Amino acid sequence: MDRYFQTKAEEQILGYSKKIDFYTSEYTVEILAQKIAGGEYTVPGYQREFTWDEPRKSKFIESLLIGLPIPFVFFWQNDKTGELEIVDGSQRLRTLEEYLNNRLVLCGLERLDVLNGSRFSDLPLSRQRKIQNKSMRGIILSENTDIESRIDLFERINTGSMVANPAEVRRGVLRGPFMDFLVKLGKNEKFSTLAPVTAKKRSVREPEELAARFFAYSDGLDDYKDNVSPFIFYYIKRMNEIFHEKPELEDEYFTRFDRMLDFVSKSFELGFRKSPKAKTTPRTRFEAIAIGSHLALEKNPNLKISKESTAEIISSKAFTDEIRSDGANAIRRLRGRIEFIRDALLFQGE
Repeated sequence: MDRYFQTKAEEQILGYSKKIDFYTSEYTVEILAQKIAGGEYTVPGYQREFTWDEPRKSKFIESLLIGLPIPFVFFWQNDKTGELEIVDGSQRLRTLEEYLNNRLVLCGLERLDVLNGSRFSDLPLSRQRKIQNKSMRGIILSENTDIESRIDLFERINTGSMVANPAEVRRGVLRGPFMDFLVKLGKNEKFSTLAPVTAKKRSVREPEELAARFFAYSDGLDDYKDNVSPFIFYYIKRMNEIFHEKPELEDEYFTRFDRMLDFVSKSFELGFRKSPKAKTTPRTRFEAIAIGSHLALEKNPNLKISKESTAEIISSKAFTDEIRSDGANAIRRLRGRIEFIRDALLFQGE
């Protein structure tokens, strides 16, 4: 690698490293359970709704009992209030509190199957004390660690786990008028009909994710760096501030979204669906049709096109190639699928 690459790489590493400031501390299981029970730790919104089921809780307690290493718990300290917010580890801590306070009945254990159906209080007193005195290490991030870094840490640690996705994280930490607007759009009946999602997808805020992408991408891709999550995060953060200063903008943004939905409803037989019986909406397909239609309408507000023409467009191999999933979030691919639909609509439309 050349000198320029090495210099830029070092600058990026140092720049990001400065965002993270932390120290470590040791806690006994008993103290952690007491603090959770006493409400001394706060659980952020993007983690609060996600709870382990009984077998998973029991597996964690089994790991504790047989002496397997327990992952670090990550906190963020609010220096103004002194409170610790749990960045990662809320499930472990809440499970410990539930078990030590006899609200968890163990089940589904294989190695310690004799403990199935038992509670903490059923153990010999000596074993109870040994569990209470086990230690767990905490990593405390200082207030100098910004919210982006905390969320990034949460997502990296939990990759592959059943935890909050970026849309859920944003809903928890980016409270504000624009976020409220996206939540309302996610429940819009016309939107739900044209862009169906499964119950599971809806529970993890997929409609809000689609709406956020529509506005973020249609407002401009100049700052997009092939990474969706931070781009959408900062877009919503900025729009919260703008909507707070100019609440009348909500009507303008709703009109833009509604105009696009009306056009898609009249012009695309299947809406954003891939087939008549499809119960979900592929993101790349939605982005192409929604934003491509919006941009075409910006060029020609009176645009009209038959459903036969759009069926021909979206059934073409060229369109299929544009919306394929590999490398879908690269800026070249994102612009490609959006501009493909925009140009095709303008070419064939009236």
